[in-house]
Amino acid sequence: MKSNRPLITFVAMHADIVDLRQFYHSELGRLAEQSIAMALSSLWVRLPQERLVGLGYAVPFLDRFQADTERTFAFMPAGQGAVNWPMGSLSTTALVFDEELPLPDSSIDRVLMVHSLEFAESPRETLKELWRVLAPGGRLVIVVPNRRGVWARMEHTPFGSGRPYSRGQLTNLLRETNFTPGATAEALFFPPSKLRTILRLRRAFERIGRTLWPAFSGVIIVEAQKRLYQGLPVAARASRRVFVPVLAPHGVPTTRTTAPRVF
Repeated sequence: MKSNRPLITFVAMHADIVDLRQFYHSELGRLAEQSIAMALSSLWVRLPQERLVGLGYAVPFLDRFQADTERTFAFMPAGQGAVNWPMGSLSTTALVFDEELPLPDSSIDRVLMVHSLEFAESPRETLKELWRVLAPGGRLVIVVPNRRGVWARMEHTPFGSGRPYSRGQLTNLLRETNFTPGATAEALFFPPSKLRTILRLRRAFERIGRTLWPAFSGVIIVEAQKRLYQGLPVAARASRRVFVPVLAPHGVPTTRTTAPRVF
């Protein structure tokens, strides 16, 4: 029997740039950044003179890793908003649509996604676009909220918004989009509490959590490599977006007029 009920799809709203900045300037945000950065450094292979793109809100981590790069860009989704980065220097920030990046094919060595994939309108299309811009052997590092973790259930942090993932879901998604998953790490084992008593025990929670309950981390971090031996199917992808130049002169619309008849 055919159902007349409308099909309901889940659309994740981007976290706002103001909220993201405020979170990472708070004490809880700074400690979360340190925890994630420590996990990232455990699988971050140094590639001298690489071209690095941070997609989403990766600014707190780009500050740590940009020293070895040839150039680093901060790409921020249009639905999130953007801020200038780096501070006190020429801006390398770009406001983008994550399915249509303003980059040529095979032009980037590594992409770091933070506060990005969980908000993507179409995660597969976003990853296919990243596959396009990554150079042969390029690396993708993704930080996403863990659906089993406490942080994904608390809305007072950015990790409580969007679509959380399990490790299996993320691995399958990467394989479907022609990436080979590699090293993994976990972070944010301490509760997302603002109580100073809890925050003082952060290091103990992180150390014990990696040993006793790794499946319940706040975020999952996965590194993947662009796979070349299996080509992506060629298909024309029509953009769902309409681009209108902001400063383009539109002119005065002309209308055809008919001269009145004279009898």
